[in-house]
Amino acid sequence: MQKEALETILNRYDRDRTQVVSVLQDIQDEERYLSQEALTYVAEALDMPRSQVYGLATFYRAFSLEPRGDHTIVVCTGTACHVRGAPRLVDELSRRLVVAPGGTTADRKFTLETVNCLGACALGPLVVVDGNYHGQMSPNKVDALLAQYSGEGR
Repeated sequence: MQKEALETILNRYDRDRTQVVSVLQDIQDEERYLSQEALTYVAEALDMPRSQVYGLATFYRAFSLEPRGDHTIVVCTGTACHVRGAPRLVDELSRRLVVAPGGTTADRKFTLETVNCLGACALGPLVVVDGNYHGQMSPNKVDALLAQYSGEGR
Protein backbone atom coordinates (compact mmCIF):
# COMPACT_ATOMS: atom_id res chain seq x y z
CA MET A 1 0.00 0.00 0.00
CA GLN A 2 1.29 3.42 -0.91
CA LYS A 3 2.39 5.77 1.87
CA GLU A 4 -0.13 8.40 0.72
CA ALA A 5 -3.02 5.94 1.07
CA LEU A 6 -1.86 4.98 4.55
CA GLU A 7 -1.58 8.64 5.50
CA THR A 8 -5.14 9.31 4.28
CA ILE A 9 -6.47 6.48 6.45
CA LEU A 10 -4.47 7.55 9.51
CA ASN A 11 -5.61 11.15 9.11
CA ARG A 12 -9.22 10.02 8.77
CA TYR A 13 -8.95 8.92 12.42
CA ASP A 14 -6.84 11.92 13.50
CA ARG A 15 -3.96 9.50 14.19
CA ASP A 16 -5.79 8.47 17.33
CA ARG A 17 -4.22 5.27 18.63
CA THR A 18 -7.54 4.25 20.21
CA GLN A 19 -8.83 3.93 16.63
CA VAL A 20 -6.13 1.47 15.53
CA VAL A 21 -8.63 -1.32 14.84
CA SER A 22 -10.61 1.00 12.55
CA VAL A 23 -7.38 2.01 10.82
CA LEU A 24 -6.51 -1.65 10.24
CA GLN A 25 -10.03 -2.37 8.96
CA ASP A 26 -9.76 0.43 6.42
CA ILE A 27 -6.36 -0.76 5.25
CA GLN A 28 -7.67 -4.29 4.84
CA ASP A 29 -10.76 -3.03 3.00
CA GLU A 30 -8.50 -1.39 0.43
CA GLU A 31 -5.76 -4.02 0.17
CA ARG A 32 -7.70 -7.18 1.18
CA TYR A 33 -4.99 -7.97 3.74
CA LEU A 34 -2.58 -6.34 6.19
CA SER A 35 0.99 -6.33 4.91
CA GLN A 36 3.97 -6.34 7.24
CA GLU A 37 4.93 -2.94 5.84
CA ALA A 38 1.49 -1.48 6.57
CA LEU A 39 1.51 -2.83 10.15
CA THR A 40 4.95 -1.35 10.75
CA TYR A 41 3.92 1.99 9.26
CA VAL A 42 0.79 2.16 11.43
CA ALA A 43 2.76 1.28 14.57
CA GLU A 44 5.29 4.02 13.91
CA ALA A 45 2.67 6.59 12.91
CA LEU A 46 0.60 5.94 16.05
CA ASP A 47 3.68 5.62 18.28
CA MET A 48 2.70 2.11 19.32
CA PRO A 49 4.86 -0.97 19.75
CA ARG A 50 4.82 -3.10 16.59
CA SER A 51 4.01 -6.10 18.75
CA GLN A 52 0.79 -4.44 19.91
CA VAL A 53 -0.38 -3.65 16.38
CA TYR A 54 0.61 -7.12 15.19
CA GLY A 55 -1.18 -8.61 18.21
CA LEU A 56 -4.41 -6.88 17.21
CA ALA A 57 -4.02 -7.98 13.61
CA THR A 58 -3.59 -11.61 14.64
CA PHE A 59 -6.18 -11.61 17.43
CA TYR A 60 -9.17 -10.69 15.27
CA ARG A 61 -10.19 -13.38 12.80
CA ALA A 62 -11.50 -10.73 10.42
CA PHE A 63 -7.93 -9.62 9.69
CA SER A 64 -5.64 -11.45 7.31
CA LEU A 65 -1.87 -11.17 7.06
CA GLU A 66 -1.93 -13.00 3.73
CA PRO A 67 -3.22 -11.55 0.46
CA ARG A 68 -6.88 -12.38 -0.13
CA GLY A 69 -8.78 -12.74 -3.35
CA ASP A 70 -11.20 -10.34 -4.98
CA HIS A 71 -13.91 -12.87 -4.12
CA THR A 72 -14.23 -14.97 -0.98
CA ILE A 73 -15.82 -18.39 -1.36
CA VAL A 74 -17.03 -19.94 1.89
CA VAL A 75 -18.22 -23.55 1.97
CA CYS A 76 -20.32 -24.72 4.90
CA THR A 77 -19.03 -28.02 6.26
CA GLY A 78 -21.54 -28.37 9.10
CA THR A 79 -23.34 -31.66 9.65
CA ALA A 80 -26.27 -31.06 7.28
CA CYS A 81 -24.00 -29.78 4.50
CA HIS A 82 -21.45 -32.51 5.15
CA VAL A 83 -23.95 -35.33 4.68
CA ARG A 84 -25.26 -33.64 1.53
CA GLY A 85 -21.83 -33.56 -0.11
CA ALA A 86 -19.87 -30.55 1.18
CA PRO A 87 -16.56 -32.50 1.25
CA ARG A 88 -16.88 -33.30 -2.48
CA LEU A 89 -17.74 -29.65 -3.12
CA VAL A 90 -14.64 -28.48 -1.24
CA ASP A 91 -12.51 -30.97 -3.19
CA GLU A 92 -13.91 -29.75 -6.52
CA LEU A 93 -13.42 -26.08 -5.66
CA SER A 94 -9.88 -26.81 -4.48
CA ARG A 95 -9.15 -28.69 -7.69
CA ARG A 96 -10.63 -26.00 -9.97
CA LEU A 97 -8.99 -23.12 -8.11
CA VAL A 98 -5.73 -24.98 -7.47
CA VAL A 99 -5.78 -23.88 -3.84
CA ALA A 100 -6.45 -25.57 -0.51
CA PRO A 101 -9.08 -24.24 1.89
CA GLY A 102 -7.70 -21.16 3.61
CA GLY A 103 -5.71 -20.21 0.52
CA THR A 104 -5.90 -17.64 -2.22
CA THR A 105 -5.45 -18.29 -5.92
CA ALA A 106 -2.21 -17.14 -7.54
CA ASP A 107 -4.08 -14.47 -9.52
CA ARG A 108 -5.75 -13.26 -6.30
CA LYS A 109 -9.24 -13.67 -7.77
CA PHE A 110 -10.51 -16.11 -5.15
CA THR A 111 -9.96 -17.05 -1.53
CA LEU A 112 -11.43 -20.41 -0.50
CA GLU A 113 -12.57 -20.95 3.09
CA THR A 114 -14.62 -23.47 5.03
CA VAL A 115 -16.75 -22.86 8.11
CA ASN A 116 -18.36 -25.26 10.54
CA CYS A 117 -21.88 -23.93 10.07
CA LEU A 118 -23.61 -21.04 8.35
CA GLY A 119 -26.99 -21.71 9.94
CA ALA A 120 -28.86 -22.31 6.71
CA CYS A 121 -29.05 -26.08 6.86
CA ALA A 122 -32.06 -26.37 4.55
CA LEU A 123 -29.96 -24.87 1.73
CA GLY A 124 -27.11 -27.37 2.09
CA PRO A 125 -24.68 -27.92 0.77
CA LEU A 126 -24.21 -24.19 0.92
CA VAL A 127 -21.60 -21.94 -0.65
CA VAL A 128 -21.44 -18.22 0.09
CA VAL A 129 -19.53 -15.99 -2.33
CA ASP A 130 -19.04 -12.39 -1.27
CA GLY A 131 -22.09 -12.68 0.99
CA ASN A 132 -24.32 -14.19 -1.71
CA TYR A 133 -25.83 -17.56 -0.78
CA HIS A 134 -25.80 -20.41 -3.29
CA GLY A 135 -27.77 -23.36 -1.95
CA GLN A 136 -28.03 -26.97 -3.07
CA MET A 137 -24.57 -26.69 -4.58
CA SER A 138 -22.87 -29.66 -6.16
CA PRO A 139 -19.53 -30.29 -7.85
CA ASN A 140 -21.17 -30.10 -11.29
CA LYS A 141 -22.33 -26.52 -10.54
CA VAL A 142 -18.84 -25.27 -9.64
CA ASP A 143 -17.85 -24.14 -13.14
CA ALA A 144 -20.97 -21.98 -13.49
CA LEU A 145 -20.44 -20.51 -10.02
CA LEU A 146 -16.82 -19.61 -10.73
CA ALA A 147 -17.73 -18.16 -14.12
CA GLN A 148 -20.34 -15.95 -12.47
CA TYR A 149 -17.67 -14.32 -10.29
CA SER A 150 -14.67 -14.42 -12.58
CA GLY A 151 -16.35 -12.60 -15.43
CA GLU A 152 -15.49 -15.42 -17.80
CA GLY A 153 -17.93 -17.46 -19.82
CA ARG A 154 -16.97 -21.11 -19.24
